[in-house]
Amino acid sequence: MLHSHDMHQYPITPGIRAFLAALSMFLLPLPAAGQPQPASPAQGLVLVSREQAIELALQRNQSLRAQRLAIDQSRANEITAGLKPNPVFTSSNADFPVFAPSQLTLSNAANNQTFTQSVTYAFERGGKRERRIQVARDTTEVAARGVDDAERQLRFQVGQAFINVLLAKANLALAQEDLKDFTQVVDLNRHRATQGDIAEGDYLKIALQKLQFEQDVSAAQVALVQGKAALRQLLGYESVAEDFDVAGDLTHRAATVTLEALQREATAARPDLNASRANTRLAASTVDLARANRVRDITWEAEYDRNGPVNGIGVGLSFEIPIHDRNQGEIARSQAAVRQAQESESASLVGVLTDVVNAYASLRTNEQVVSLYESGYLEQARQSREISRYAYTKGAAGLLDLLDAERTYRATQLAYRQALAAYMTSVEQINFVVGKPVIQ
Repeated sequence: MLHSHDMHQYPITPGIRAFLAALSMFLLPLPAAGQPQPASPAQGLVLVSREQAIELALQRNQSLRAQRLAIDQSRANEITAGLKPNPVFTSSNADFPVFAPSQLTLSNAANNQTFTQSVTYAFERGGKRERRIQVARDTTEVAARGVDDAERQLRFQVGQAFINVLLAKANLALAQEDLKDFTQVVDLNRHRATQGDIAEGDYLKIALQKLQFEQDVSAAQVALVQGKAALRQLLGYESVAEDFDVAGDLTHRAATVTLEALQREATAARPDLNASRANTRLAASTVDLARANRVRDITWEAEYDRNGPVNGIGVGLSFEIPIHDRNQGEIARSQAAVRQAQESESASLVGVLTDVVNAYASLRTNEQVVSLYESGYLEQARQSREISRYAYTKGAAGLLDLLDAERTYRATQLAYRQALAAYMTSVEQINFVVGKPVIQ
């Protein structure tokens, strides 16, 4: 054992340090099964962007994670479908004189008892195993396309919830700004009332209007809390910190897409349409399996017999004679299922094209509305409020004119933010109906 005063005599070289580090890692206790693991770096995020929010939801949303397990279950069914029949061993031993104990002797057993040992094996015919495997694989593909569609829907839900939080933040900032500005107006008129420039009654009317601005702030705060709670639920409750915030603003960027291009993209990429196509292939594979099951299997048997002093071997085979049951009902049912799947696929295609038309019309309409506000209406509302304030302070405008200008400005700003949120939501909807991001 080295003591502290021996350390100078035996310096620790880099090789010894590496050995000690490896030894310490080896000696650390491994976490037991089911024991909570340390939080990943993603846990406790305080500032979340839209891309991070979608990634967190795809990784940690409990409903989506549960649905993904359906793929694993279907892959396990592929293993089952590919298994061959097991051989069957049968042992039959007869003619033991249990009611005549005196005859239970070795010589009597060698000369009078019957011993039969046999092994049977069923040979599958008609390609049943290959057809079962194909049906299982097609079922896995249907499950995978279903998960893809669930991910598509979750992306849209997260994007929509994210935009709602951005809108709530923008409305809260506007309400706080309006309250601050109007508080200055109230303070100014309090001073004017003290100086005797305006009547006390006029001042009280202005002061009472401040309550509306304070209520707007409270309502915006509640909307922000509710929006964050809805977003946090989609992301996974523990994925973000309790006081998390979102990064970004309500923006308007013109989208350069055409209806025809969106429809082409959607018919190739929509997971629910691809799931319908996979269902059609699955139905066709089921017909092949039903026809294969029409062919009867052959069971071969190898047997060893000892009948008294005589030893012998034998072989045999058995198969069902398909006179009545030739699997006609299952074949007819699976053929009808193919036609049903084809009709469902056609309906899905029409639904996809209709979704794209509606989403494209919504995008263009919302873009026009935003452009109208940005073309001059916002500036006009601001100038109207400033002019009314200036005229009121100079005595050239009345109280009603001032309050009307304040209400008009606030309503215009709120409507503009709603229009921005609607436009951003329509962008998310375009990506949703196409099945993949086509507009960033």
